[in-house]
Amino acid sequence: MNGFISLVRDLLRDNGLPDAHVYCDKCIELPGWYRPEKKWDLLVVADGRLLASLEFKSQVGSFGNNYNNRTEEAIGSAVDLWAAYREGAFKPSLRPWLGYLMLLEEAPGSTAPVRTREPHFQVFPEFKDASYARRYEILLTKLVRERLYDAACLLMSDSVNGRQGVYREPAPELSFANFASSLLARLIAESKTR
Repeated sequence: MNGFISLVRDLLRDNGLPDAHVYCDKCIELPGWYRPEKKWDLLVVADGRLLASLEFKSQVGSFGNNYNNRTEEAIGSAVDLWAAYREGAFKPSLRPWLGYLMLLEEAPGSTAPVRTREPHFQVFPEFKDASYARRYEILLTKLVRERLYDAACLLMSDSVNGRQGVYREPAPELSFANFASSLLARLIAESKTR
């Protein structure tokens, strides 16, 4: 995912954010509330204020186990960050921007319907026969609508054409353009208030 991290770093630089405010190789730890610290993939910190935190994840194969792990990570990281923010860990920061980008392998295992198990209670209808790709779309949409993340992006690419940069965005709401626009709008607005 280093290429995506570099792409976003370059996008920030091209829109006037100094390199000194963007962290993506080192100094990427933030305090948590439920754990001492967590490493984020990209941070924007200026004048002692946390402006943005971003996660970049990918999944190739092992869709069942990895989907559940990614879901728990995404929810847990956001809940931990917002609890730390609530408790003043990032003072004097205003509410930081939080983003999540997922690159999912487009393969039969990620696009085929998946059966749900309902031994005691029914799952919500949107999950019935939903592929792992659809489940990621549901997850990321809910994370944004619940305001755990300010924006999320879902990209899909197969293992052959992906190396040539071929990808698709299965949900317009989760496009890279929306993700980047939201981040840039927040950072540009923040820069005008300093």
